[in-house]
Amino acid sequence: MPETVSPAKAGFDFINRLIQRLQHLPYVPSIRTLLLTSLGLLACLSLLMIASASIPFAQQHGMSDLAFFYRQLGYMILGLAAGYVVYKVKLKILASFELMVIGWIVTGVLLLATLIFGVDINGAKRWIDLGFGNFQPAELCKMVMIMTTAEYVVRRSADVRESVFYSFRLMIPCIPLCGLLILQPDFGSFAVIIATMLVLLFIAGSPLYQYVSVAVVAAGMLALFVITSDYRMRRISSIMDDPFNDFLGDGYQQANSLLALGRGGITGTGYGDSIQKLSYLPEAHTDFLFAITGEELGLIGSLVVILLEAVVIFSMMAISYMAFKRRQMILSYTVFGFAVMFFGQTMINILMNLGIGPTKGLTLPFFSYGGSSILISSMIIGYVLNVYENSPIIAANKESPRY
Repeated sequence: MPETVSPAKAGFDFINRLIQRLQHLPYVPSIRTLLLTSLGLLACLSLLMIASASIPFAQQHGMSDLAFFYRQLGYMILGLAAGYVVYKVKLKILASFELMVIGWIVTGVLLLATLIFGVDINGAKRWIDLGFGNFQPAELCKMVMIMTTAEYVVRRSADVRESVFYSFRLMIPCIPLCGLLILQPDFGSFAVIIATMLVLLFIAGSPLYQYVSVAVVAAGMLALFVITSDYRMRRISSIMDDPFNDFLGDGYQQANSLLALGRGGITGTGYGDSIQKLSYLPEAHTDFLFAITGEELGLIGSLVVILLEAVVIFSMMAISYMAFKRRQMILSYTVFGFAVMFFGQTMINILMNLGIGPTKGLTLPFFSYGGSSILISSMIIGYVLNVYENSPIIAANKESPRY
């Protein structure tokens, strides 16, 4: 009888084969170098495009032309400091059950405070006003739930592999936080969290037929949230129809996004020469920054952004694989979960800009304007680099089973 291969092993074996092929090239930089170089290039390109896309919006609101450029630069510096702190924290603490509990409590309090004291922007309460800027606890919630799920599927690995229904305990921390997200409402973050948790359960070895049934139920619940809201139904139906049929209604943003991408062509109109940023795409420096990039830098510029995002995600998966080889399962699954989250957000944001996905308030990681996103994403990178740096040391000390 053929040996059963777990989804995790199959996926990591694919990454291993890809790494082996790359190693035969004349010069291949380290995974750490690839990750940091890609992030640095994304940060520079992000600042350039935010400076260009945000000027009309800043002028309309009586702000200096480069107000959002300096804000994003400040967020990046703050994120760099926060990421460095996480990088220096011992992995023994980052992988501990106690930290998951503390993180869950802090996130729950922040989400509750957002509902009570949060800033109402476009009909949603997702931000807490800190005086110098707004903080979105949903970003922290994603990080905490991925870390919690990774720790759980390792600690309860035998139960998860025997039956996915034994994972009901995972609903205890999930339901309260996700419920608070729905009340904001923040359906996009809720969907990303649920999808990432399901992926982690799958690679942990949940029985396929049971996993499919759970995935179908989860999809049904997501569909229920959509059909019970006229607003969400209009968002979904807008991608079924030609957005130009309702140009001044629900298809407005997607239609203008397509106009921007179409106008850019292959090489773009030139840096700073976008027309769609002139109030046609509202707050073009946030969710639709990719469309403005396509207009000014063309298909070539858009592909550069996509390539850099892909290298970041691949580098994270490669680091996850290295920890997996050393049997550091909590670290491996956590880094893999972060990579899946970035992949999901990248796909959702780009598909939204291409007019084939619903308009959701999900940033393009490391590229779109957003302080909370940059801060938490930088902390995640700090965690990933911490794993890359200390995973070999843990293995040498024969402490891998604890991680």
